[in-house]
Order: sequence, then structure tokens, then C-alpha cells
Amino acid sequence: MSLLRVESLKISYGGINAVKGIDLEVAQGEMVALIGANGAGKTTTLKAICGVMKPAAGKVHYQGRDITALPSHVLVTMGMALVPEGRGIFGRLTVEENLDIGAYTRRDKAATRAQLAHVYEMFPRLKERRNQTAGTMSGGEQQMLAIGRALMSAPRLLLLDEPSMGLAPLMVQRIFDTIRRVAAEGVTVLLVEQNAKLALESSARGYVMESGKITLSDTAPALLDNPQVRQAYLGE
Repeated sequence: MSLLRVESLKISYGGINAVKGIDLEVAQGEMVALIGANGAGKTTTLKAICGVMKPAAGKVHYQGRDITALPSHVLVTMGMALVPEGRGIFGRLTVEENLDIGAYTRRDKAATRAQLAHVYEMFPRLKERRNQTAGTMSGGEQQMLAIGRALMSAPRLLLLDEPSMGLAPLMVQRIFDTIRRVAAEGVTVLLVEQNAKLALESSARGYVMESGKITLSDTAPALLDNPQVRQAYLGE
């Protein structure tokens, strides 16, 4: 069953048709990659899905419900969380204060404490630095914090926008190990990522986006073997 379904989505801003009528879906418990070059419309698509941008046309369905007109703060209460491009952490707050903000919709204090313990178990570095100001941490640690903060809302659907951007290769592997673990624990994941190889190796299926359109969609192994994908995105 589809947890997320996007139909004929069009998004325009500043006179630019950024997304030109795309369809995509993500099944419950699935991890799906959306790959493509810079400026293809991937981030814009995520922003429309999570209510940050308003589509010009088309529909977004989540858990069988039309959520196209719903604002992002309502979608968080419905189990959707975004890890934005550039991380968007609160640099002057501590690590733990950032994580607490991620749980702002939750009322069950015991469940929130349990979730915090789970995030710290996933990211021991965050626990070590829980009283450190977030802005003084490395880029990789800030990415861990951004993912941890999103997980604090106990999402059913996690949207990840370029989690590997600007990180050293070793840190990228650690971040992706965690993303795969999150998916293995049953969280549905839609991953936007320029590192096409790593994204497809981590996902069940993938979509290729070019100039605002979905040009290919297939299983991840099939896309990894596709000559077009290999030439355009895998450097072969």
C-alpha cells in the first residue's frame, strides 16, 4: 500500500516551472531514492510534499488522504518529518535543545524520553556532546543532529534532502549506515541525493529527475545497471 503518492505535481516560482507534472509513490516501509543533477527540481518536490511550498497543480496523498493544502506543522503531527538541505539546525542552542524541538508535537513525556535515548544510542556522538552548542560542531555531527531531531517526532515518513552534502567520505558512510538502520526499523524513507550510487545502493527503488520531469523509474538494481544512469550519474 502506498504511504505517499504524488500525482501530476506542478510547482512554479519566480516565473520558473520547476516541477512539470510528476508522479511518484512510496510504499509503507519502503526506501526510495530521487536522484538527479543540481536544479532538477528534487528539493522543490520535497518542499511541496511536506507543505513548505504550494503546488500550482496536482495532488499529494499521504496515508490515503489528500494533504495537498495542509501546512507543514499539521503534517508533522501526522507523522511526516523533513531533514532539510543544509541541515537547518539551531546553531546557538545545545544539541539536546535541538533534539527537544524535534519532539515539540509530542505530549507523552515517557515516550519522548525513550525516543531521545534511542537517538542517543543511534548517535553516541550526540550524547557525548548533548550540552555543546550545535553551531560549534563539525558538518557531519550537525547532519547527525538534523536526522536525530527529525527522528524525535517518531515519523512514519522521513524525507531526507541531500544528507551527504559537504561531508567527508567516512562520515557519509556513517550517515548512510544510520539511514539504512532507520529504514530497517520500519520508517518509510524518501531520499533526495546527488550521490546516485550510494542512494540507489541503499534503496529499493529509484526515480531519476531531469529538468522538472521524472525521466526514469525502476528498481534500484535496474537503475544501477541502466547505461543512461551509469553515464550521467555514476561517472562511467
